[in-house]
Amino acid sequence: MFRILFLNPEIPGNTGNAIRLAAVTGAELHLVEPLGFDFTDAKLKRAGLDYHDLAVVQVHADLQAAWEVLAPDRVFAYTAEGDVTYTDIDYRPSDVLLFGRESVGLPAEVKADPHVTARVRLPMLPSRRSLNLANSASIVLYEAWRQQGFTGA
Repeated sequence: MFRILFLNPEIPGNTGNAIRLAAVTGAELHLVEPLGFDFTDAKLKRAGLDYHDLAVVQVHADLQAAWEVLAPDRVFAYTAEGDVTYTDIDYRPSDVLLFGRESVGLPAEVKADPHVTARVRLPMLPSRRSLNLANSASIVLYEAWRQQGFTGA
């Protein structure tokens, strides 16, 4: 199934929602440290409800460690400066869906990382800064899963 990768997430509620998203879709959630919270955070637990044990979640010390574990064929980096929209991608189940920090998104060096296949955007109205991290991951993951016929559902 698809692999969601959050680079340095800051808000526990977003990661809790992503844990729940991973549990209900069969996706894996990978988190790159440093994290802006710890796993005992009440907001993380509340947002994830009782899905924590049903989700595959892995924490990596840094992005290089994540690349070593994921060994990705394709990585789609979601950014407001994307070259293509998320619906232009023909997703494959082994794809890595990469999202940046809530406050600043993906740094330039990550967007230029050789692992990144494409920089992808989610359309928004002009002059809007960003969409919520968990919501963005949900939109993209459900489009990718839809393209696979909701396999496993």
